[in-house]
Amino acid sequence: MRIHSAHLLPLILLTLLAALTFWLERATQAENGVSGDKLRHDPDYFVSGLVFRHFNLDGSLQSSLEAKQMLHYPDDDSTHVTEPALIFYAHAQPTRLNARSARVSEDGKLVLLTDDVRLVREASADNPELVLTTTEMQVYPDDEIARTSVPVTIVNGRSVIKGSAMEADQRAHLFTLMGRAQGTVYRKQTP
Repeated sequence: MRIHSAHLLPLILLTLLAALTFWLERATQAENGVSGDKLRHDPDYFVSGLVFRHFNLDGSLQSSLEAKQMLHYPDDDSTHVTEPALIFYAHAQPTRLNARSARVSEDGKLVLLTDDVRLVREASADNPELVLTTTEMQVYPDDEIARTSVPVTIVNGRSVIKGSAMEADQRAHLFTLMGRAQGTVYRKQTP
């Protein structure tokens, strides 16, 4: 059986048309944003040496967030912060929260601190320095509330308390340990 070139021409044209249709479909998907780029987790902007201050209505400084670097990702609208330091100034003794990294919610109402979280409330004339350590903590800066569902250690002067989980209310100066807790608490010595 002999194949004539006249019979191959329609087959070649149909193959070329199918390939062109396939290419055209792929090209229009990329233009419409359906491409793999939308699924990529790349930052759209970054800030180095971040300092963010939050003021009360009377103009006094309520809190500040300082960080080595901040990255924003448009695919999930997340903000990641490197070496954050969150400081609350509203009370007599400022309270400082540090961690290796943090994630800030889209509305800025929640900061999730992770890796070597450390809370330090400065000493006053009546109270020794308070140091709290854990691996992660959820902080609600506007409400001055912090929570963690992982083990926590609190050192207040010579007293040491360990708990399974914790909630701290900075306004009420109240730390609530949840789950199993153990520790050694020393009374204040009167002169």
